[in-house]
Amino acid sequence: MRYFLLLVMLAAFNLTASAQWYKLDFKKHVRYSQVAGVRYNPLKKLMAANQAPTTKKLAPVPTVISQLELEAGERVIMRAAQHNMRFRQYGEASYRFSELAQLYVKANRLSEAKWYFLQSNNISRQQNDYPHTINNLICLALIKADLGDLPQAQQDLNEAREMARNTGRAQDLKLVDEKLKFLQTNKTWLPKSELRYADAAEVTAKSK
Repeated sequence: MRYFLLLVMLAAFNLTASAQWYKLDFKKHVRYSQVAGVRYNPLKKLMAANQAPTTKKLAPVPTVISQLELEAGERVIMRAAQHNMRFRQYGEASYRFSELAQLYVKANRLSEAKWYFLQSNNISRQQNDYPHTINNLICLALIKADLGDLPQAQQDLNEAREMARNTGRAQDLKLVDEKLKFLQTNKTWLPKSELRYADAAEVTAKSK
């Protein structure tokens, strides 16, 4: 009986203490702003510390293709050229030969490039394709100059200039004059890696 009375008294005391919650003033509760989490990126910090200095001007890298790229390009272009010749599409075949010549130029195989430019040029003459013939003559001149045959190179440029003038092609005439001036002012010809064929080459497929 004694223990039961003691238990009842303790329960009453706890109930009285917990019943005081209604007297609390929740309006005065202060809400603190959430602390922003710190993001640590060690990789970004390391890259910023070891950043390489910026080069003001990079030298142009000459375009050179690998043997694998050369062989793959040969198969595709030669198959197209054979198809054009079989169906007597000689104008199209002329452009394929020019593409093949450009491929050999990129591989620094200038003898093969010269041969295919000559084949393309023979066909373009027969087709009276003056723009293509002029481009072929310019490319042939650059190749012959690089091979050491400067008189033949100048002869090709002179022929290209005459053709551009007779057909009223002002842009081609300007380009040929630039190549002639470059050829005449350079006593020692530049090495193969510094030749500029891109501005004279017309390697895109000819649309009918």
